[in-house]
Amino acid sequence: MALTGLEIYKQLPKKNCGECGPPTCLAFAMSLAGGKASLDSCPYVSDEARATLESAAAPPIAKVIVGAGENSITMGDETELFRHDKKFYHETAITLRVSDALSDEEIVARTQKINDLVFVRVGLEYRVQAIAVENASGDADKFVAAVTTVAKNSGLPLVLISDNPDAIAKAIDIEGVNKPLIYAATNDNYETMTKLAIERNCPLAVKGDNLDDLASLVEKVVALGKKDLVLDPGARSLSRAIADFTQIRRQAIKKKFRPFGYPIIAFTTAEDPLEETAEASAYVSKYASMIVMNTVEKAHILPLLSWRQNLYTDPQVPIRVEEKLHEVGNVTPDSPVYITTNFSLTYYSVEGEVEATKIPSYILAVDTDGLSVLTAYSDGKFEADKIAGVMKKLGLEEKVNHRNIVLPGLVAVLSGKLEEESGWNVIVGPREASAIPAFAKTHFA
Repeated sequence: MALTGLEIYKQLPKKNCGECGPPTCLAFAMSLAGGKASLDSCPYVSDEARATLESAAAPPIAKVIVGAGENSITMGDETELFRHDKKFYHETAITLRVSDALSDEEIVARTQKINDLVFVRVGLEYRVQAIAVENASGDADKFVAAVTTVAKNSGLPLVLISDNPDAIAKAIDIEGVNKPLIYAATNDNYETMTKLAIERNCPLAVKGDNLDDLASLVEKVVALGKKDLVLDPGARSLSRAIADFTQIRRQAIKKKFRPFGYPIIAFTTAEDPLEETAEASAYVSKYASMIVMNTVEKAHILPLLSWRQNLYTDPQVPIRVEEKLHEVGNVTPDSPVYITTNFSLTYYSVEGEVEATKIPSYILAVDTDGLSVLTAYSDGKFEADKIAGVMKKLGLEEKVNHRNIVLPGLVAVLSGKLEEESGWNVIVGPREASAIPAFAKTHFA
């Protein structure tokens, strides 16, 4: 059981030095009890106290790493039930299934399609993170051959799905297979699977038949010495799985129930790819750290990755671009200049429409703390004096040989003051970004 704040306080040095962040040891103890601080922040804690406080200092959901190097996946290490309380940290790893029942050519083709699932949206790169190789054939040799083919053709981390420990052991030894997630330890094989995971230093999925069974099985695996685990409560219907995942998350965070303090893996079951995407979206929301899916089509994956990005963005810190003079196309000193804010969605909407004009142009992105045009104006962060100051700071007058600048139509009221502050001729542009191509054709073609 987790320790209370007062129990933790008794183990601390009581210096009240503030070096840990909070002003007093009692405040630090309360933060530890709530999973909001790390014991490593205290420079004076004794070895004896550290051993006693280990469980209290650990995050309510353990951090588990799958794979190695730049493509490795970090799961867990979460502290919240709801993102508005703080934020979610490690985004759900979208993992696509490859069956060993496919031919070698089909496996290569499917793996390549998975590798190609990379998208750039609002300046961010979206991608799937892993490949799950499934021993659907039941043949160990086919499974090893399939893993070999996937490893040769992709650098993504792997999930090895088989109930045959010998097949998994052989697959782990394949060149290019680095710290895969072993799926799964069950009541029938947990001793063998746990021993294998410990020997090969691989994370291990634990699959129960229900929540009680899962908790009991996790305790057995942990008692054998394995602690980097991923949980599967066994439910495959969406409603049952969501209910189980929610209970696991609540028990881990609110009750500090250690057998449930690990990341969760989900498996989609819908045959229709659109229904599968909707199912996966629900799992991203509640509270899967990894989802194993079947569809590999871009049209199905992109909406899911977009939703994931929205959910894992800090709700208190909008996505923003750098405040600078951005170039669209091969600009010249005669290129027009548009003004907008540095809110990513606003900026990239403007950039896309400016690019569609086929007229090389500059876009001046003003830092408004990531707020959109009208919101920033209402908050006093998109005013004429600030815009003029950014124009001067970025040396705009040295980039172009004209003195014309396009102001968003939503803040046309700023045009007169901006002309006074900057000395430039202000052209009031359209209210919506979608009207930029027609506007540019009229003014700059």
